[in-house]
Amino acid sequence: MSSAFTWSPDRSVPGAIDQIAAADEIPDADEIPASGRRPAPSWPGARDLAGTAGQTPAAVLVPLFVAFGEQEPRVVLTRRRADLRRHAGEISFPGGRKDAEDADLKDTALREAEEEIGLPRSEVDLIGELPPTSTFATNYVIHPFVGLIPAGLPWRVSAREVDAVLELPLQALRSGRRRVELQRRGISFETDAYVVGEHLIWGATARILENLLERRAALADLRSAGRRARP
Repeated sequence: MSSAFTWSPDRSVPGAIDQIAAADEIPDADEIPASGRRPAPSWPGARDLAGTAGQTPAAVLVPLFVAFGEQEPRVVLTRRRADLRRHAGEISFPGGRKDAEDADLKDTALREAEEEIGLPRSEVDLIGELPPTSTFATNYVIHPFVGLIPAGLPWRVSAREVDAVLELPLQALRSGRRRVELQRRGISFETDAYVVGEHLIWGATARILENLLERRAALADLRSAGRRARP
């Protein structure tokens, strides 16, 4: 596996994605000011995390492809079902915690992608790993693995977890980065996010995307190296 995505980012990004990661990471009520609003803390960047001791290991796959006739890579994400107890309707990468039978975290990412969206591991060319990203209430450390896949694959989603598979252009994500106000569990807060059409991406997934998008030089190489759909 190439180490292209372990390179340092091309530049620091002002206003980096903050620490509020997902619905189950909202602070307890006694941590919220009387105004009911909690300003989002500053986030130093996943590559600056000081260690992962005691955290539960997890992995996600960041699938990329270049469609036939296009120049800009697309990234594959999932939208969770709206009736789930946790993270309902949220957008994330396919992935989950490491199981005992997984040989390593790469195996975890590939297994979860196959289970969630029917992506055969034989179709994934792993090219690198992004910096680990921690969650702050659930105490997970997420290891993102970047893989090239062919364009035009048929998706077979896990009906009990996934509502839709999204194939979003990286350029649209890059242009859609903004500050948004959200409310979870009665708590209002501001956070950085990516908005593409009706799709809102925030929390740990947004931090992983930020780390991906910072690597402009490596992504530029994918325009020629990425697998193309067969015409």
